Amino acid sequence: MTDQPYQGYDGYDGYDPYRQQPAPQGWPQQQPYDDPQAAQPYTQQWQGQTWETQVQPPVAPPAEETAYMPSQGAGAAYGGYQEPGWGGTQAPAHAQTPAPAQAPAQTPPTDGSEPGYGPATVAGNARITDAQRARLEGRSPIIEPGVQPAGLTALLGLLLAGAAAIGPYALVVPLVALQAVTAAGWFRLNGMWPARQGIALAFAGALTADVALLASGRTPAAILGTLGVWVLLALVLQLRSHADPDERMYGLMATVASAALAIVASGYLASHGDAVTVGAASVAVAVLVRALPLPTPASVAVSLLAAAGAGALAGALTGLGSAGALLGAGAAVCALIGHRVASYDYPSRFVHFTAGVALPLAAAAPAVYLLGRALV
Repeated sequence: MTDQPYQGYDGYDGYDPYRQQPAPQGWPQQQPYDDPQAAQPYTQQWQGQTWETQVQPPVAPPAEETAYMPSQGAGAAYGGYQEPGWGGTQAPAHAQTPAPAQAPAQTPPTDGSEPGYGPATVAGNARITDAQRARLEGRSPIIEPGVQPAGLTALLGLLLAGAAAIGPYALVVPLVALQAVTAAGWFRLNGMWPARQGIALAFAGALTADVALLASGRTPAAILGTLGVWVLLALVLQLRSHADPDERMYGLMATVASAALAIVASGYLASHGDAVTVGAASVAVAVLVRALPLPTPASVAVSLLAAAGAGALAGALTGLGSAGALLGAGAAVCALIGHRVASYDYPSRFVHFTAGVALPLAAAAPAVYLLGRALV
């Protein structure tokens, strides 16, 4: 101890970190004070850089603030500070060059160094359908099958017409192919692929209807009975599913519609042989003419006239006579409806070669049966 008065804090006469230092240039001169109450208006504010024990990664500012920011050298990564003596000067961290007011926007580089941004798209929603996307992009959601699917439809129709002239058992061979393509095409048209269980269920219903028709002497009641049983079976299977309610309802409707179309196609087997020959030939001609590059109203009118002419010609070769024109026109109307359904919802090439081939013939089967019974 000494008799000298205190020269620092707690008798310490060495370096004091709280001792008032000379103010830097531009700072207001701080006055020494002893009274804590009087020191409140003169609380010292630290505005300089501080030393960190660990270097923190810089925080990237928003893109619109850095799109035109000039390079600040090696010290830019540390807030614009460069240590004196290393060729730099101390600058405030918040000092930035303002961006030009009228500068156009630039796209970030996409050479792999920075994440790039693609063009604007409306495909962000995963639940949006192809038809909705086509409408938003200004495209038509209707794409009709081309000449190749029409050629396959015509070939299958001619096979049906020729097999019907031979006999019912010969008709089963192209009919089974038609039913298989119908079941697969409807599921694909609804965006459900691969739906093996649903396709197998619909095709099994079609085969059951064929067997029931042959076993019952081609009685139409076999088609209605099979259709009712398969609707009930599809309902039971969907109730046992653990999917969401919306997905179960969607799957139920697709399964029932696919099975119904495949089973209804068995109407060719229940119809008279001459009616099947006239109707299938008329559908083949109508689909081929519909594929020609004509305006839609003109194409529909020409295809109906061509189907009526083909029906009249086929009726002259069989026992229907002039009534074949009416049967051919009626079958062509149903075929064009199926053709339109296969063109909806912006389908793919696979849809065109399945639903686009089978739906015109499958949709014409009820007309061939009803008009055949009325005219023969």
